[in-house]
Amino acid sequence: MNNFELYNPVNYIFGKDQIQKLSELIPSNAKILLAYGGGSIFKNGVHNQVTNALKNHQILEFAGIEPNPHFETLMKAVQIIREQNIDFILAVGGGSVIDGVKFISAAVHFDGDEADILRKRILFKEGAKVVPFGTVLTLPATGSEMNSGAVVTIASTQEKLTLGGSALFPKFSIVDPTVITSLPKRQLQNGVVDAFTHVMEQYLTYPHDAILQDRFAESILKTLIEIGPSVVENPNDYKLASNFVWCATMALNGLIQKGVPSDWATHMIGHELTALYNIDHARTLAIIGPNLYKVMFETKKEKLAQYGHRVWNLSGNVEDVANDAIDKTINFFHIMGMKTKISENAENIDNTADFIVNRFEERGWKAMGEKQNITLEKVREIVEMSY
Repeated sequence: MNNFELYNPVNYIFGKDQIQKLSELIPSNAKILLAYGGGSIFKNGVHNQVTNALKNHQILEFAGIEPNPHFETLMKAVQIIREQNIDFILAVGGGSVIDGVKFISAAVHFDGDEADILRKRILFKEGAKVVPFGTVLTLPATGSEMNSGAVVTIASTQEKLTLGGSALFPKFSIVDPTVITSLPKRQLQNGVVDAFTHVMEQYLTYPHDAILQDRFAESILKTLIEIGPSVVENPNDYKLASNFVWCATMALNGLIQKGVPSDWATHMIGHELTALYNIDHARTLAIIGPNLYKVMFETKKEKLAQYGHRVWNLSGNVEDVANDAIDKTINFFHIMGMKTKISENAENIDNTADFIVNRFEERGWKAMGEKQNITLEKVREIVEMSY
């Protein structure tokens, strides 16, 4: 097992009727920026619950944070915080809103070009001057409610880039599974596939000595396979909803990544598809992941076979089980409503591989994956196989 440090200071508050605790979690003298997205929180009653809980606090609202939050939009919030002397941010929404708030938190006191936070992957370590924030989760998928990472899009240059660091953990996250009852079917499908692929990025590498971590990962995968199709059709079922939400958090709260190798190339390529064609993040993962497994088959086949045996209950030799496990994964994605080719999700895609390879070369991303053996040539092969 690799050396590791595990640090996660998030106060994770799970279950029904927890939003009312907000008044206890935010200092009474705090001036709060309430940040959210397109207004779904008005339809599902969450906005009313939040404002009622904070009726004795001073609140300023900031709406319009996009799916795949835009740097340009977030900078408007940064300016408001600077002008109004806001000292706490409350993110109410899904991963995009929470990711956006992490950027806002980091950018307010940043000395320099705020775009460098993304382009230079600046880490905000414990002790960095950031604006404290909490979250009320309304869309489970990314695990952003219990981690310190974020992804932000610079719309003007079609770049989807990351930021993070230990200073960017939420102070608290309120997670009420009942909020998923009002979500569109597409968002629920995306949430399941997003969480599933988060686990795969940290699990589907090569055999190692971290036995417990593998079992953690496999249990999340098996649970998502078991409940995924059903929770999409029956989000009112609290058993399904609560297990789905907890799986999404556990998939990316840092626990299953400790002591093990991880990949993340599927995400790196998938982010470019979102930036280029505005394809839903989860759907880019469903497109790229299985083709990456095929292209990198020789270095991943041992772990693919373990995945096939333990998660899909397949039997046979290593090669056959590994191949069948990829097919099972694709079929699961189809059951979850994914279209697993770029051409099924976008038009005019002929130059996609050239564009992505050039972007990676410009950034110096020439060796990716758990063994740093996903070269630009491999990236091209993966993308072209995904057409």
